[in-house]
Amino acid sequence: MAHEVRFATFGGPEVLEIAEVPTPEPGEGEVLVEVYAAGLNPIESAIRRGEHPERWRVEPPSPQGRDLAGLVIATGPGTMRFDRGDEVMGFADDGAQATHVVVPEANLIGRPPALSWEVAGSLYTAGTTAWSIIEGLHLGANDTVVVTAAAGGVGCLAAQLARLRGAAVIGTAPDMRFDFLRQFGVIPLEYGPALADRAREVAPHPVSVFLDFLGGQAGEAAALGVEPSRVFTLTDWDAVEREQAVRAGTGDLVALGRVAALVSARRIRLPIADVFPLERVADAYRALERREAPGKIVLGMRVVDYPMQKMKEPDLKEEDVTIGVPTEHDRLDVEEAVPAAVGDGSVRRRRRAARERDDAEALE
Repeated sequence: MAHEVRFATFGGPEVLEIAEVPTPEPGEGEVLVEVYAAGLNPIESAIRRGEHPERWRVEPPSPQGRDLAGLVIATGPGTMRFDRGDEVMGFADDGAQATHVVVPEANLIGRPPALSWEVAGSLYTAGTTAWSIIEGLHLGANDTVVVTAAAGGVGCLAAQLARLRGAAVIGTAPDMRFDFLRQFGVIPLEYGPALADRAREVAPHPVSVFLDFLGGQAGEAAALGVEPSRVFTLTDWDAVEREQAVRAGTGDLVALGRVAALVSARRIRLPIADVFPLERVADAYRALERREAPGKIVLGMRVVDYPMQKMKEPDLKEEDVTIGVPTEHDRLDVEEAVPAAVGDGSVRRRRRAARERDDAEALE
């Protein structure tokens, strides 16, 4: 038997449930994947809430999720690209948030060894959407791009891809995520009103592209004078109809392969904010819908043991058992333990020398 996430009625995360279902069997051109990781996306919340039923036709009870990475455990007739035991990543047409799912092999690529399961299982929607937008804009050093919800998965990737092409990027996020954005060379702005005025104050060039991954911000793009053909949104259908914004969509496996290659080479990064076990899917979506997570939130269907994995059994954070507990340890010079983020370390050496002089003078 397999287990899958589904909802029987429209609503918030509380309507999600884990159902036991027969393990599916692959048909012509399909493979059965044991899912190790599945990324969450905001569009799934919108569909589950029943928004725009004329656009997303869903009849509960309905499974959920598209992004996945896992292991091929069976193949159907006519399959040619994958065999039992192959590690794959990509997307299901629906129902990826399950322990086992049947997927057309045309929806999958091999998982590069450099990608963790969490990243591989989160990359399709965010990665190909960001790639498809940025690739068609022909950005350069004279462009300034505004990205709302820039700390999220698609926003973070789009910002990095724009920076690779030389554009300046302004990103909106909660102030707690400003340092996170600065790591990618993004100029941070806090969520709130008067975005156009605040963006104009910090933009090195006139804003030429507006990527609204938060929703409801297309009017700010118009105030900045951005052409509607260069304003993109994910789920804001009203902006598409009212502001003539462009609704962004996912790309193909070629785009997925290119983004995966960039992440593997560490030219861009897809940070993983947190990993939840399947039975805590409602908590995972609550975290997603707060729009505060730095990067992707992932469901881990099966905990695998490899270096730097994000989740271990049991699901217990280390600080939960160590906070407030005294431990004996040698004195640690934090500045020596952490490598310089920028520069050659000369500033750190000068500060250390100054401290040593102050200590020596205090002893005289």
